[in-house]
Amino acid sequence: MDTALEALPDDVEALKAALLATRARADLAEAELAVAHVELGVAQAQAAEAKAKVSDHQALIAHLKLQIAKLRRERFGPSSERTDRILDQLELQLEELEASASEDELAAEIAAARTTKVAAFERKRPTRKPFPEHLPRERVIVPGPCACAACGGTRLAKLGEDVTETLEVIPRQWKVIAHVREKFTCRDCEAISQAPAPFHVIARGWAGPSLLAMILFEKFGQHQPLNRQAERYAKEGVPLSLSTLADQVGACAAVLLPLFRRIEAHVLAAQRLHGDDTTVPVLAKGKTDTGRLWVYVRDDKPFAGPAPPAAVFYYSRDRRGEHPQAHLGAWTGVLQADAYGGYGDLYKPGRPAGPVLEAGCWAHARRKFFELADIEAAAHKKARGEKPKAVYPLALEAVLRIDAIFAIEREILGLSPAERQTVRQFQSTPLVVELKAWLHETREKLTRGHDLAKAINYMLRRWPSFTRFLDDGRVCLSNNAAERALRGIALGRKAWLFAGSDRGGQRAAVMYSLIVTAKMNDIDPQAWLADVLARIAEHPAQQLDELLPWNWRPPSPSKDMAA
Repeated sequence: MDTALEALPDDVEALKAALLATRARADLAEAELAVAHVELGVAQAQAAEAKAKVSDHQALIAHLKLQIAKLRRERFGPSSERTDRILDQLELQLEELEASASEDELAAEIAAARTTKVAAFERKRPTRKPFPEHLPRERVIVPGPCACAACGGTRLAKLGEDVTETLEVIPRQWKVIAHVREKFTCRDCEAISQAPAPFHVIARGWAGPSLLAMILFEKFGQHQPLNRQAERYAKEGVPLSLSTLADQVGACAAVLLPLFRRIEAHVLAAQRLHGDDTTVPVLAKGKTDTGRLWVYVRDDKPFAGPAPPAAVFYYSRDRRGEHPQAHLGAWTGVLQADAYGGYGDLYKPGRPAGPVLEAGCWAHARRKFFELADIEAAAHKKARGEKPKAVYPLALEAVLRIDAIFAIEREILGLSPAERQTVRQFQSTPLVVELKAWLHETREKLTRGHDLAKAINYMLRRWPSFTRFLDDGRVCLSNNAAERALRGIALGRKAWLFAGSDRGGQRAAVMYSLIVTAKMNDIDPQAWLADVLARIAEHPAQQLDELLPWNWRPPSPSKDMAA
């Protein structure tokens, strides 16, 4: 709220004390609001001022609550899957209270302006960080006075200047670039000379690389279907038909396919992969089928591996096990995935291409217990009139035991495989042994069809895959890397409804591979696509790896201005 917020203590108890003090001030402000009953004009101004104070205090309370929640998360780690939801709710509450506080402050200023007896309430705002230095600055000079306002003298000398910066955005501008190639004729031999035509992304194409990159990123990165893009462009004065945009998407997918192959080879060269899949509706004759998008992620950051992260997507019309077998037919290593039966043939001993070792996902196993211990979700279902799932205290104990193992993993994140394995042998192994004994003991007390028994059996039947992380420092405890790669597709399904065909699903897999890999390497996907599309036509094929996201460097501003 004010500059003092930056100096807030990082101690939870101190923040709690500040929270209590702020609540006391808020109660006092509310009391002031209740007793404001003097003459009408002054009373309205005082009431508006008190209301603004209350709003300010409430926003500060929300801010302190959010600080406490974040500090607890940093200190103790996420205690349950509800933590993310709680933080989201606190941030949304803070957003609404901040907006209300500003609105009430303005109302208090207006009310105070109508009377001379009440001073306007000035809200203490949070300190804003300065605008980034790389943004261009436009100086607008406000002319100074020509004469002294006090005596009317004209002998003025400049003492300095005050600068007030305002962040502004320039609306999107469209332009047509005309490449003019002059023709010359030789007066000696009458031969005609002309510079060669510039390379274009697509043969006989009409769209520039930046426009193509925007269309691709809007469709596959921001989940805006082409028909919605066409409507927006038409409102901006540039009518582009749906079929015209679709032509460009298909051509760009073909142009970028060599980069997809490079990323695919990089991912499948890893010795450990994350694998997962998700549904994707596909338009069929008179109905909508359910296709699948598969993803395999290479992410060596947890054990400080030097290889850059990447993700490769594949599309299929169904979820038969033959698809992952085709994707990983020649691959060997450790596969971290859920318990999908289609991976079974990959794990069979004596596989011709070599062994694929299964590594279980503890997050999946924990989720099964958490659903049986989630009191809040059961209460919400009951409030909506739905039948809630039973809540079991034993399930909560399983969650706490698994959380203790996750806490150790957070401490060794980023260490070398050898260091991670050493810590796991001394700290994680005893917890895993105790967990297994507790699972066996608890299962004996339950009936075969009990929900908790099913969750326990899920782990015990795959115990070697769940304990593989103890003997290999490269193995992660969860398959979250693959789930993060699929998150955008899950969010986008509501926007684009379905893929138009199997070919559309395959194009989507190519584009998702490029965009998600760029994001994993902290690269702006749209800027990367624009630069790649501008260069790929004349780029030597043997140097194509220079255009991969982890090797790419954004063009310098001087080159952009020269262009």
